[in-house]
Amino acid sequence: MRLTSFTDFALRALMRLAGEPTRSFATNEIAAEFGISRNHLAKVVRDLADGGFIATQRGAGGGFSLARSAQSITLGQVVRALEGPHALVECFRDDGGSCALTPRCRLKAKLAAAREAFMRELDSTTLEECAYPARAGRSAAPAS
Repeated sequence: MRLTSFTDFALRALMRLAGEPTRSFATNEIAAEFGISRNHLAKVVRDLADGGFIATQRGAGGGFSLARSAQSITLGQVVRALEGPHALVECFRDDGGSCALTPRCRLKAKLAAAREAFMRELDSTTLEECAYPARAGRSAAPAS
């Protein structure tokens, strides 16, 4: 299983928010802390807000924070919201793809089971369990 860098950045940002759930973070702050593009992170933030995972506030003193408790958000919810229904392999596509092995393939069922086990694990893991706190010595003051 492989997640897109977009989902990876989203999970990192959410983990950081869960580490200090009462704080509001600036996009620049998270981008700098994790060494990722601010512009790319801004798109991630938009999609996380659209998905109801974070709340955003514009203007002076603005930023973003968790929209609900980290305990109520599962990694599976986030991955499904951001990854969408991408086919793991060609034969998983809605149209069945054009795989010549399809009539007698024994791999498809195994891959489907592996995908379900992967998502089951993510569904049973909350964001709270993966919270990433501030580094020692860092101030927990709100971002400006």
